[in-house]
Amino acid sequence: MASAAAIAVQGVGRNTRRKPCWTGTPEIYFAKPIDNSRLIKVEDPGRGREMRQFGFALCCLFMLVMTYTWQHFKAIEYGYKIEFMKNERNGLSELNRTLRLEEASLRSPDRIDRLARQYGMQPPQAGQVIRMDSQPLDASAPVMASASVSVITVP
Repeated sequence: MASAAAIAVQGVGRNTRRKPCWTGTPEIYFAKPIDNSRLIKVEDPGRGREMRQFGFALCCLFMLVMTYTWQHFKAIEYGYKIEFMKNERNGLSELNRTLRLEEASLRSPDRIDRLARQYGMQPPQAGQVIRMDSQPLDASAPVMASASVSVITVP
């Protein structure tokens, strides 16, 4: 034993390899037929319970991930809808502003007077204009028939 340790210590310093003592004999394997057809597998109730718990935990985790994913995609979709509606609102308010400016320019008294003169109209003579909103000065004077109309608009 001591001599083997001394040889091993001497061998560490030099680059010599130890030669195998059993050379030339191949290893032999023998096939042994195993018949497991008569074995009966005993079901482990603890293992079944563990697998059910694991399956339930996996289902819960899957549902949580799917819920988070669904909420995330809905938030992105609603963000796009909000941006689209903001752009639509800005466009409609710009159109509204443009239409109000056009209405104001079309209602301009100077423009109406200029067009009336182009079509050959003349300013009204005294007594031609009858104001519908004023009371008659004389109680015995004829009264123009009037009707009040109320217009209800539904947005």
